[in-house]
Amino acid sequence: MAKKTAVVILNYNGEEFLKTFLTNVVENSPSADVIVADNLSSDGSVDFLKSNHPDVQLIELDQNYGFTGGYNRVISKLDYEYTVLLNSDIEVAPNWLEPIINFMDSNPKVAACQPKILDYNQKEYFEYAGAAGGFIDTLGFPYCRGRVFDSLEKDSGQYNSPLQVFWATGAAMFVRTKLYNEVGGLDEDFFAHMEEIDLCWRLQRAGHEIYCIPDSTVYHVGGGTLNKINPRKTYFNFRNNLAMILKNESAINLVWKIPVKLTLDGIAAIKLWKDHSFGHFIAVIKAHFHFYAKASIHWRKRTSTTTTNTCQGPSKYILIDYFIKGKKKYNLL
Repeated sequence: MAKKTAVVILNYNGEEFLKTFLTNVVENSPSADVIVADNLSSDGSVDFLKSNHPDVQLIELDQNYGFTGGYNRVISKLDYEYTVLLNSDIEVAPNWLEPIINFMDSNPKVAACQPKILDYNQKEYFEYAGAAGGFIDTLGFPYCRGRVFDSLEKDSGQYNSPLQVFWATGAAMFVRTKLYNEVGGLDEDFFAHMEEIDLCWRLQRAGHEIYCIPDSTVYHVGGGTLNKINPRKTYFNFRNNLAMILKNESAINLVWKIPVKLTLDGIAAIKLWKDHSFGHFIAVIKAHFHFYAKASIHWRKRTSTTTTNTCQGPSKYILIDYFIKGKKKYNLL
């Protein structure tokens, strides 16, 4: 019988992660086909897969298309009801697929879901990239149930209930394949970072819902491609956040939100310089100039599908809640 779920791992020079985690994924995903798509790695990833994992379908791409382009090229050719976008640096728990697939089968309005994401190295703590489901505030700043900015909570079961969220992490995203392709997949101009938030925003604007289902658990190393204090990641996050807002926010709100965001980004750039390095300051400046250069392209991607069912989180202004009011945990917001 043909399987209805594909677990797709996008790999780029991740041989060590494949050696560490791929067997775990295959053994704990008997109801799915496991596929590794390789973004023209220059390490021994492909040879390792061919020699050690004939049980895994290998798709070799002709260049490094980034997170966005790599997944788009693979998923556009898949004939599965569900696709799971799974990072190569993730350990999955037994029966991790079934709770989410069963939930999506029973809830046709749900377009995408994520499991609970815990830290592989400290398994009692939530992991930065997704935790127990993501939200954005009025100004587009992302935060998670279990992680607000750099404050990671210990998992004591406080977020074990299923919850409608604004975005599901791209580290372990379950999505209906047809809907993924219908809304255009991940935006390839993003290349990497915040692309999943943009995708979830578009899915909601098209009338669908996003959920976190904590009955499913995975453990994420994090920073497998870019460490979170890498200036290149800073560049992508600031540039793509502005692009995401321009693409999805209402025109009347853009009049004030973009100038406010640019000002706050400038303040953040100075803080990053002070706390980390001058390279982060330059990264934010480059992000702004590259955003200006492509603003007309992002504007043309706006669509007329605007619904009111986007899931709003508990914080309207997360900067005020976190830095001024001292609310470091999601359940305090």
